[in-house]
Amino acid sequence: MPDFALLLSFVDEIIISLFMNSENPEHSNLTELGKGGTQPSRTLETFPNRNPERDYLVELETSEFSCLCPKTGQPDFANILIRYAPDQKIVESKSLKLYLWTYRDEGVFHEHFANLLLTDLVEALDPKWCRVEVDFNARGGIGIVVTAEHGNPPEIAFS
Repeated sequence: MPDFALLLSFVDEIIISLFMNSENPEHSNLTELGKGGTQPSRTLETFPNRNPERDYLVELETSEFSCLCPKTGQPDFANILIRYAPDQKIVESKSLKLYLWTYRDEGVFHEHFANLLLTDLVEALDPKWCRVEVDFNARGGIGIVVTAEHGNPPEIAFS
């Protein structure tokens, strides 16, 4: 009977060669996708938009964001909704997950975080439009929702 670990390694190589062709120039900036043992990173990786002539929306949502109160160190939890109309670049979702992970042990005010996230997305993507909505869970009886926006929304954003 063949070594199971060796067989899995062989299957992984086949899958990577079929779906993550390293010679494809669209994949040249993607260093984290398909890589195990990842760590938090503030690098937002992108890949080319194949349809920059079209107005369409990309929506990314998570309910697993956490950071710390910068004064007390208590944990804060939030739902995040990112909506953007891409121009030339699209954010790679694993790099976004690793980016958000960097805040897990960092003290940051809610309003500052939403604006930092928007700034970093705009810097990485240069989108036609981007909107970040961060809905923090209530703590002390008060919930906070922060919305930050860049550019003018396309018609499709509200249809």
